[in-house]
Amino acid sequence: MSSKSYRVGIVGATGAVGQELIALLQAHALPLAELRPLASARSVGRHIIFGQKKIAVQEATPAAFADLDFAFFGAGTAVTKKLAPEAVSRGCLVIDKSSAYRMDPQVPLVVPEINAEALRSHHGIIASPNCSTAIALMGLYPLHQAFGLKRVVFSTYQSVSGTGADAVAELEAQVQAYTAQQPLPRTVYPYQIFQNLIPHIDSFGADGYTGEESKMRAESRKILGLPDLKVSATCVRVPVVRAHSVAINAEFTRPVSVAAARRAITAFAGAQLIDEPANHAYPTPLAFSRQEQCGVGRIRLDTALDNGLALWVSGDNLWKGAALNAIQTVEKMIALGLPLRA
Repeated sequence: MSSKSYRVGIVGATGAVGQELIALLQAHALPLAELRPLASARSVGRHIIFGQKKIAVQEATPAAFADLDFAFFGAGTAVTKKLAPEAVSRGCLVIDKSSAYRMDPQVPLVVPEINAEALRSHHGIIASPNCSTAIALMGLYPLHQAFGLKRVVFSTYQSVSGTGADAVAELEAQVQAYTAQQPLPRTVYPYQIFQNLIPHIDSFGADGYTGEESKMRAESRKILGLPDLKVSATCVRVPVVRAHSVAINAEFTRPVSVAAARRAITAFAGAQLIDEPANHAYPTPLAFSRQEQCGVGRIRLDTALDNGLALWVSGDNLWKGAALNAIQTVEKMIALGLPLRA
């Protein structure tokens, strides 16, 4: 780790991703000269705890980025589009979780274990991928390295924390109402989520795919550097509080084997192989909540594809899918000797 210390902002510091960033920054011991929590005007007056310090939340305004080296943005697309250019103009590097700039050809879309070299070409903004994309690629990328990816089908099982705190509260309220034999409250989702699955995440496009599904296709192509990769996704919300899972069916250009696939996963820094079917050993979202690696298992030959593999990946959507990936991006820049300024 660098001996330099940094002045760091967190936009959306009081939100779910912001809170995870604060906790992970402490755990990763990134050298900080200042931590500046930023949020909307209604959060001014609140405080965050960082180590032994109680730090006042400031309003996220253009002037708030003065003298910062870099800022993590976790407050959504509208906030990023409004404030990211202001931050960059003041010399502050932006690491953004939203979809605002992911597909901009001038903005690197980075998973550090996969395409860290893209960090060398940033122009002040670095994007992190959608949570499901990041988690899925922790299982898929090492197999692509081993066998050469040709096409892939994703089926996601996404937790309610991906929608936000209101969705978590709604699931919990529905559980309590069901236990008390009361009507189940519903405001966040179009259907009850307790005891249910909802195959609808983001809005539907003209092609019948949702925004989440289209993101997985476009982002996978960009991160892997495969602009013509054939990708199809079905994204489903499930009554799980935290951590997403993805069933993957992938076809490759070279012959595959389960043994070689397991070796590739084992050698990859972002994944933990848990694949002993006879012992009921496979990843689950509960087991990989608040874990830095993603779990990969259920690896088997796909019986419908030539040179195909089927597998299962579970990972924390608020960590590898958001806050952790952003912190790992900064750590990778330090390791590569890249300046942490816009």
